[in-house]
Amino acid sequence: MVEAYCVKCKAKREMKNAKTVTMKNKRKASKGECPKCGTKMFRIGG
Repeated sequence: MVEAYCVKCKAKREMKNAKTVTMKNKRKASKGECPKCGTKMFRIGG
């Protein structure tokens, strides 16, 4: 799983439903949600 920072919880957590996406500049990133509060999470290069 991918670890990312949750802005709402102010802690690093493992993403739930993490998906790899490609940004406009062709860099890879990961999108998911916080398992505790459900806030969307985003990590570049994940």
